[in-house]
Amino acid sequence: MITMTDEIAQMKTMIKNFVENEVEPYAQQIEEEDRIPQHLVEKAKELGLFGISIPEEYGGIGLNTTGKAVVLEQLGRTHNGFVSLISAHTGIGSTGLVKLASEQLKQKYLPAMAAGEKIACFALSEPGAGSDATNLSTKAEKVGDKWILNGMKHFITNGPIADVYTVFAVTDKEKGAKGGITAFLVERDFPGLIVGKEDKKMGLRGSYTSQIIFEDCEVPEENVIGEVGMGYMSALKILGEGRIGLAARSVGSCDKLIEMSASYAKERVQFGKPISSNQGIQWILADMATETEAARQLTLKAASLVDEGKKAIKEASMAKMFATEVFNKVADKAVQIHGGMGYIAEYPIERFYRDARITKIYEGTNEIQRIVVARHILDEV
Repeated sequence: MITMTDEIAQMKTMIKNFVENEVEPYAQQIEEEDRIPQHLVEKAKELGLFGISIPEEYGGIGLNTTGKAVVLEQLGRTHNGFVSLISAHTGIGSTGLVKLASEQLKQKYLPAMAAGEKIACFALSEPGAGSDATNLSTKAEKVGDKWILNGMKHFITNGPIADVYTVFAVTDKEKGAKGGITAFLVERDFPGLIVGKEDKKMGLRGSYTSQIIFEDCEVPEENVIGEVGMGYMSALKILGEGRIGLAARSVGSCDKLIEMSASYAKERVQFGKPISSNQGIQWILADMATETEAARQLTLKAASLVDEGKKAIKEASMAKMFATEVFNKVADKAVQIHGGMGYIAEYPIERFYRDARITKIYEGTNEIQRIVVARHILDEV
């Protein structure tokens, strides 16, 4: 049984109130304007949401993985574009610095990141390196006391608005993933970093992605994250925890969809009675709730293993894969229960349906998660 500390329980209540009372009233505005109102960003800063993964000694809240999952689950109940801004920053955008960076880098960057003064992102994907993350073309060459980066990343969440980028580049082509990829902390205003055009996406409005281009981009040697050559292993560690966060967000979205669907079913009258009295609708709701609860428990199990210092690569992949697929199924069933109203853009069901689709792709496609899980199963026999 997963138990929550009083601190996490209080945080859960606070975030739930914030979501319901302050973010939700602006969800449709975010969708229509493709922009998150600045006052919501400022309120998120006040609540410490940009620092949930950053230790207290650097100005953050320093929640453990279970605590972060609980917070992200509550945030998942509202507009997924708003959630993506925070989760990309606190998850894969911050984890590398927190877990692997030198004390010098932590002191320099983490306080501003915890306060939300500097937004972070994670730059791994390239046109030729999506699921095959080892096939990087971006290169880094050591020249004097600097590294010179050349190449291009794409689909980078928070890319257009980020101040700091965790960037992966090839430093030894012969070694490849086994000692030849290095992680760097790159500032937006470093010479040679160019932010490309913002992507137009199916969903996640208010969350921005773009290409990030490096043309002889100069990075100080002290901005290497972890060890030179160990960047691919660093990426795996960072993505592992990020997948738990994505699973938690998905569970929160499912909870919201179930609540909206149950309420609508009780209100919608056909043939003289609420559609909630029909067994067909009841069974759909039962399946939605059961699969969501299974996803929640799988997510919390993975989080608790991380907090216990145990390896949770398999469990994190299971959680990400299962929770995101449940999210997509629940969103689809919510549209069905709402009928024509579920297809209308003025209502949130349609938005959740579109936003759900990307969750099976980013932070590692679900096909890759299945490969990860299967490899661990075979190794354990």
